Amino acid sequence: MRFGDVSFSVASHAAWLAGIDSPEAWQRWTNGELSADGSGEPAVKSMPPMLRRRASAAAKFALETAYQCLPATENIPVVFASRHGECARSVELLQELAARLPLSPTSFSLSVHNASAGLLSIARREQGNSIAIAAGRSTVEHGVIEACGLLADGAPQVLLVAFDGPLPEQFDAYRDCHEQAYGWAWLMQAEQTEPQQQRISLSWHAPDTAKIDTAAASQTEADGLAVLRFFLRGEQADTLSRQVDGRCWNWSVHA
Repeated sequence: MRFGDVSFSVASHAAWLAGIDSPEAWQRWTNGELSADGSGEPAVKSMPPMLRRRASAAAKFALETAYQCLPATENIPVVFASRHGECARSVELLQELAARLPLSPTSFSLSVHNASAGLLSIARREQGNSIAIAAGRSTVEHGVIEACGLLADGAPQVLLVAFDGPLPEQFDAYRDCHEQAYGWAWLMQAEQTEPQQQRISLSWHAPDTAKIDTAAASQTEADGLAVLRFFLRGEQADTLSRQVDGRCWNWSVHA
């Protein structure tokens, strides 16, 4: 049974991935010829230093790409999609609490899932809609659905920011994919006909229940990176099918 579908265009995009720092490296990574095994974090030079110092590593993955995609226009709705969000910061706070150490008010206030959205809105003095989503392994897909809902409600453009980082070691026993530090952003708008724009469709339906566990186990790459690789391949990618969280998610690119 088919549940639904959405379509949209990407007016501009940006991505950050540890160790991938040149067009040639991005091309090789997209083709599966290069692994992203680097370390470090983006500089986020566009953000005022006072706010930048408050951002966690995960937040910087998101903010770097958001700044690269956001036009000068104010109050564009933003959807932040992250499976783990500020998990690392939350674990640090819990460890300090267990050790009866005083908690940092700044760290506490920025341990929430919408911390990146808050920092961006303060830095840009935005008063527009901002949403933070966590939806398991299908977080990116739900972020796209939310963004398309805002487009359908009349927003000319919506910025989707997907990001994540490795989980703290306390979660090693529960890992279900190869987590990596990454961030990417799409400035989305209603489906257009301009040839220079990527036109993408996402549909979803209930998969064959007998194949769900096998399909999910075979998808070891971080979910956000699987979608990014598909997007960067463009028309060469044709389609991407992902069976996670009880759904079959089908991505396609149109010429």
